[in-house]
Amino acid sequence: MSVDGAGRFADYGPPRRVDGGLRARSTRGAIGISWWSRRFLEVLESFALGTRLTRGRSYARAGQVLRLDVAPGVVTAVVQGSRPKPYQVSVALPPFPAPLWARIEGELAAQAFFSARLLAGDLPAELEQLFVAAGAPLFPVAITDLDQRCSCPDVAVPCKHLAATFYLLAEAFDADPFTLLHWRGRSRADLLTRLRHRRAEARPATTAQTGDGEPAAGADGAVPEPTRRRGSSRTRDTGPAGSGREAVGGSPDHQADVPAAGAARALADLPVTPLAETVDRFWLPPVPLPDRPPSLTARPDLLLRQLGAPAPAIGGPGLVERLRHAYRQLGE
Repeated sequence: MSVDGAGRFADYGPPRRVDGGLRARSTRGAIGISWWSRRFLEVLESFALGTRLTRGRSYARAGQVLRLDVAPGVVTAVVQGSRPKPYQVSVALPPFPAPLWARIEGELAAQAFFSARLLAGDLPAELEQLFVAAGAPLFPVAITDLDQRCSCPDVAVPCKHLAATFYLLAEAFDADPFTLLHWRGRSRADLLTRLRHRRAEARPATTAQTGDGEPAAGADGAVPEPTRRRGSSRTRDTGPAGSGREAVGGSPDHQADVPAAGAARALADLPVTPLAETVDRFWLPPVPLPDRPPSLTARPDLLLRQLGAPAPAIGGPGLVERLRHAYRQLGE
């Protein structure tokens, strides 16, 4: 743009104030609290866009972004500038093709660490390296990977309307980390469903069945004895060992011990003592317990991550941040 053109553009003045816009949760300093949102902004700044991005930070904090939508391959936004008509903004990033996603899902399902974290609604930092190794970087590698468009007259790329969109997009990643994966072509529901199916298929079958419902023969040709047949009766094992296991079958020729499991396995070898003789020890554990019971360490905002961002009508991403802060205080 020429100097005259730049002067005419400067004459547009400050942006028009709007009500009900999407306002950044961060009021000062850096934007982004999770590793994936910060990483996204770091990548953008590595493209020498630091000063251009800064111009849009005030727009993001002032609520000038009226709408932000994320779809596979493209982010669209409506940003109110100095003109009466808001500007239309879009940022396109090619989504991963289906075969590439299938390979990534196979690698994710093969590692319990990734499956557990994703099913819990979290994106571990190691996920970025897994995508890079699969030839599918989560974040843009070069500025040319992004197709940035804005209907404003500013020829700078990114303009402040695009920059405001980037900041709000980073906070959308904070509110729901699966937004980043959705942008790359796989929604939360689709990804988790596929991971569950792959994990279920990977589990070995406990008992192979033939077409008529009978157990299939093993490698040595022998047919394993079923633990229980339909219509059979259970009889108590009254042998001298008093192990408490049950025998299966309706005749002496068809007796089989059912292996104890869970608590029954832990209590199987304990002697049977009348209650009257153990009243004083009734509430004591029958088996030794560890000094400190095992505990599962989970972030206090785990449920918020699983639910995703609420609708704007009930508070939007800002409500999530307020609840997250309250949960952390309660956890402390």
